[in-house]
Amino acid sequence: MITRALLTLLFGAALAVGAQAQVTLPGDFQPLDGQDGQGALPNRLTGAVGITEFLGDQVPTDLTFLDEEGQEVSLATLLDGERPLMVAFVYHNCPMLCSLVLDATANAVAETDLTLGEDYEVLAVSIDPRDTPARADSAKARFVNLAAFGDLDAFHFWTVGEEHEASVQALADAVGFRYAWDARTGEYAHNAANVLLSPTGTVTRYLYGIDFDPKTVKLGLLEASEGTVGNALDRFLITCYEYDEDAQSYSLAVLTVTKIGGGLLLLVFGGLLVYFWRREAKSPDAWADARPAPTP
Repeated sequence: MITRALLTLLFGAALAVGAQAQVTLPGDFQPLDGQDGQGALPNRLTGAVGITEFLGDQVPTDLTFLDEEGQEVSLATLLDGERPLMVAFVYHNCPMLCSLVLDATANAVAETDLTLGEDYEVLAVSIDPRDTPARADSAKARFVNLAAFGDLDAFHFWTVGEEHEASVQALADAVGFRYAWDARTGEYAHNAANVLLSPTGTVTRYLYGIDFDPKTVKLGLLEASEGTVGNALDRFLITCYEYDEDAQSYSLAVLTVTKIGGGLLLLVFGGLLVYFWRREAKSPDAWADARPAPTP
């Protein structure tokens, strides 16, 4: 498994050799490519690449792709109302960045205590129509070795081919993932980000970068699941956290925790008051029974 320190080092190397994308902040922004040493996007790609978050929007589930065996599959088979889906947009001829994103995805699968296949599924969909199912299957064989836990059949590597190219574009448009082919470099320009979808296809969260914190991934999947994933403690836990847009992670929701704590204190004090009230109500009879009978 590639360590986080090594991932960071490799990502720095990707920038040094001119990788087309970079870790970025959410919102309507442009990625960095590092070609000029300043991390600026070339003018020829300005406006064509970036991510605009469409939280709460529904993605089309009737889109069709090709699985690792070349069979036509529909996105609806994964968005069946049972498990949330983590989506990574990649292409398998990418010089560096896509491998780092997939490494981070595989590491997150291995490190979170949710179970792949049982609690959620992962889709790595290629944005390059030249990618074949055989190439996707070869990439899957490498990356699933990193994800040592869960049902690895739930780690999907889909391609489009020319006949399904519109599907990946439609999916990318639905989640605000803008990418572009740069004819000058012969590469795709794109961002490093995964998208979390609810079991029915609602966009719930974006995970940025090449190192996904296991706690953030777990809480993101719990949030995306809309109550279908995790045990009772997990479902209670997600109510105590809120997503911090600046930190790109979940933090303790102080107000919510305070409300819960206050409610518990009220229950405790209320229970004590009821106990003492009942005890007081019984005490006159108890004293009457305890007094000695009058002497005849």
